[in-house]
Amino acid sequence: MATNTMIPTLDGTAAIPAYVARPEGTPRGAIIVQQEIFGVNPGIVQKADQWAAKGYLAVAPDSFWRQEPGVELDADKEPEFKKALDLMGGHDFDAGIRDIEAVIHWIRNEAGVPKVALVGFCMGGKIAYQAAARTDIDASVGYYGVGIDEMLNEKHAISNALLLHIPTADGFNPPEVQKAMHEGLDDHPKVTLYDYEGLDHGFAAEMGSRRNEAGAQLADSRTEAFIVEHIG
Repeated sequence: MATNTMIPTLDGTAAIPAYVARPEGTPRGAIIVQQEIFGVNPGIVQKADQWAAKGYLAVAPDSFWRQEPGVELDADKEPEFKKALDLMGGHDFDAGIRDIEAVIHWIRNEAGVPKVALVGFCMGGKIAYQAAARTDIDASVGYYGVGIDEMLNEKHAISNALLLHIPTADGFNPPEVQKAMHEGLDDHPKVTLYDYEGLDHGFAAEMGSRRNEAGAQLADSRTEAFIVEHIG
């Protein structure tokens, strides 16, 4: 069962729109499906539905609700891609991670699911790192996260498991960024990094031309095993 739900912010003065997909029976745990820069579009909805089909409560919050609620963009359409970049450029990531904290609280206290993970893509990969460093989330997964190299000074705060998928031909994360990530995180006991040789940003998108089927299946299988290990 899927619904559009409003989740209260931490201070209770506003509400975060979210797509919520519920499993049959008692959830094994909860997955926050963190959008790319394209909003909670059909690809993100599909990812949430897939997690629900596997027995998890899946929640996909609208990161851009303060800027343009309900935006759904297509990465394969250049004007929409440009708009998505502009939305990310105007996004307040500090306010955004407080929204994620509010979603975690809602899942645990209102939905009654104690174990929570976040699986994020693109800017959601950055948010996965933020969640690991700034919240008490039980586990986080980031696909081709941007800007993580600029947050390595927060790695000491990561106390729960974090998995990062890194495509080596990512135009948004050039080799020097990938090198900094590995040098900063390879020896962290809570962090696992996987490289995907020759793959580009967006390789695990559910829809569109960016998807690489073999790479997506490999990364998703590793994610699922990670979630089973740390969430149930």
